[in-house]
Amino acid sequence: MLSSSQLAKQLAADYPQLHFAPGEQDWWDSHSQTVFYHTTPAALLHELGHALLGHTSYRRDVELLAMEQAAWHKARQLAPHYHVTITTDTVEDHLDTYRDWLHAKSTCPRCHVNGAEVAPHTYLCLACGQHWRTNSAIHSRVQRRLVP
Repeated sequence: MLSSSQLAKQLAADYPQLHFAPGEQDWWDSHSQTVFYHTTPAALLHELGHALLGHTSYRRDVELLAMEQAAWHKARQLAPHYHVTITTDTVEDHLDTYRDWLHAKSTCPRCHVNGAEVAPHTYLCLACGQHWRTNSAIHSRVQRRLVP
């Protein structure tokens, strides 16, 4: 199996409109059209999936989960061509981090029931009527602030 850096060289030849660079984490930067890779060939193909699907931003937190699912689906389509194995467990483990993130953001700080996102990063509890705002960070601790 190819290493991430070997795969990146092959992908750069196959997708000359994109840039591939080693980074501190795996991510897709739509502004610079760069796929940054750090961990595994599977993760690199996942980030390429974001690029090929035209993912740039999201308005609602649940949209991010849908984008992640779509990027993993695309990665699994590409994987056989590049001799990369992406198991269902790998995909589900990665998606679980986003599901956990979304659950933490949508849990009411007052009564601990899940609420609904009513505006970007703003939630409403359907049980007690409390509103709260959350931070936008994905890979850091979720913060929730009550809205009076």
